[in-house]
Amino acid sequence: MVERDIVIPVPLDEAISYLEDFRRTEEWDPGTVACVRIDQGPVRPGAVWRNTSRFRGRTTELTYRLEGREPARLVFVGTNKSVTATDDMRFEARTGDESLLRYKASLRFKGLAKLATPFMRAEFEALADKVARRLPSAVAEHRP
Repeated sequence: MVERDIVIPVPLDEAISYLEDFRRTEEWDPGTVACVRIDQGPVRPGAVWRNTSRFRGRTTELTYRLEGREPARLVFVGTNKSVTATDDMRFEARTGDESLLRYKASLRFKGLAKLATPFMRAEFEALADKVARRLPSAVAEHRP
């Protein structure tokens, strides 16, 4: 698991509104190649996206579902046959036009892929650093 506290230069409601649509990971997650909503209707718990990511030179697809939507929390869980990924986003209002995002991301490998877990920590940390640098400007660029 990696954790980052990220200050976002928009009010709380705008930060949550932006991040609840997981297709926007293309804009703030450098590992995401494409992310497409595969169901219809309003974004709410149960909404589903197909995310294509590149990590360690390999491309993989995960199906992500919005598992939890609370007033100041979003939880996305992505799965495929070799991994379960969880993005847990907790928000706090700050003074002025800022929000704090407490972002936790974890990968749980299945089967033989579990053996690689200890070797991927440094790369996962580096990816989290890139997300923390990119996310604030991505959110700010979409202000209404």
